[in-house]
Amino acid sequence: MGKTIAEKIFEAHLRDTPAPGNMVLDLDVVMCHEITTPIAIMDLMEKGMDRVFDPAKIKAVIDHVTPAKDSKTATQGKIMRDWAKRHEIKDFFDIGANGVCHALFPEKGFIRPGYTVIMGDSHTCTHGAFGAFAAGVGTTDLEVGILKGVCTFRTPQTLKVEITGTLGPGVTAKDVILRVIKELTVNGATDQVIEFTGPVVEAMSMAARMTLCNMAVEAGATSGLCLPDQVTAEYLWPFIQNDYATLEAAVADFAKWHSDPDALYSKLLKLDVTDLAPQVTFSFKPDQVKDVGDLEGTPVDQVYIGSCTNGRIEDLRAAAEILQGRTLAPGVRGIVTPATPKVYSMALEEGIIKIFMDAGFCILNPTCGACLGMSSGVLAEGEVCASTTNRNFNGRMGKGGTVHLMSPYAAAAAAVTGTISDPRPFLAA
Repeated sequence: MGKTIAEKIFEAHLRDTPAPGNMVLDLDVVMCHEITTPIAIMDLMEKGMDRVFDPAKIKAVIDHVTPAKDSKTATQGKIMRDWAKRHEIKDFFDIGANGVCHALFPEKGFIRPGYTVIMGDSHTCTHGAFGAFAAGVGTTDLEVGILKGVCTFRTPQTLKVEITGTLGPGVTAKDVILRVIKELTVNGATDQVIEFTGPVVEAMSMAARMTLCNMAVEAGATSGLCLPDQVTAEYLWPFIQNDYATLEAAVADFAKWHSDPDALYSKLLKLDVTDLAPQVTFSFKPDQVKDVGDLEGTPVDQVYIGSCTNGRIEDLRAAAEILQGRTLAPGVRGIVTPATPKVYSMALEEGIIKIFMDAGFCILNPTCGACLGMSSGVLAEGEVCASTTNRNFNGRMGKGGTVHLMSPYAAAAAAVTGTISDPRPFLAA
């Protein structure tokens, strides 16, 4: 019987099977940020186990609140800095060099097909876009990962999502994944891996694939994966060119991580996106999704463009298409956060930052702060935000605030109209 990509990765990294259905895997990368890692660091210190299994395999960043907004967050940052220095962790990205972790680490070439990756962050599944098994874990698993370089997972079941058809103008990977979550529901992929396949996925850029995999967890999935191919190899080529004679050789090697034709899946969801409209969430669950037309005219107070879901350069380019020559609607606040310094620099060079500023947006440094209501864009009670982030839980961006998730195109359209609006007429104008 054939194997899925997840099964192949698990088999290649298997250290032990302590009980039926439980697999201890060797880890290729342990990623850390300043919100969840300091707890693990302090606990390891208290236990007299202040060690790391391999400093070269640990990647650390300060990204959730940056710069620090108070003494508590400053202390969290200090714990990370001291720890990185103590253990000679060279891939530590402090203020100025830092970026949103799930955008920065792929940009640095840290993720490869077939890798196993953990982090104390639920959106670690983003990195599955490269054909890696990447999962968010709790503090105990993070501690073990830091100390021993292993993590225990259940034997994987894979749910296959096949995307067919052709995406229309103004319809993006964000719209696709919102529709997938609507179809699966927030519990539809619990304890499973989602494998994204089909011609639409194959035609997507790496940034678009990362958007898909980023929100797999919103359907309950442990991880989301795409099969590595030429698009993957081209993205990674600056980091892997010394490992392969040619790009074609890399693509051929990546094929070993493809699921076999006779692999078994727990479920198959087929979705033809030819007639898919831009999607928008309502209420307070990521599976509460409607066509943008069904929410047309809903007033917004704030528009936020950024995050590990949609803060990459192609996301900013998309929003800028609509914002160029236009300004924020009266009474609407606009905030944009390029996900990494590189993205910020590219946006500056391409004139995108000027477009945002001319439209009336506030430009922030790379940070996760607004997405989870910690800093830099928190909502007041009763306020509404059109957001390119990944969660619309009650109070997610501020107590009593409401978040409507959407694509950068739709967020930009909301910015200029002051209400949830279909972005397609703006692109046709």
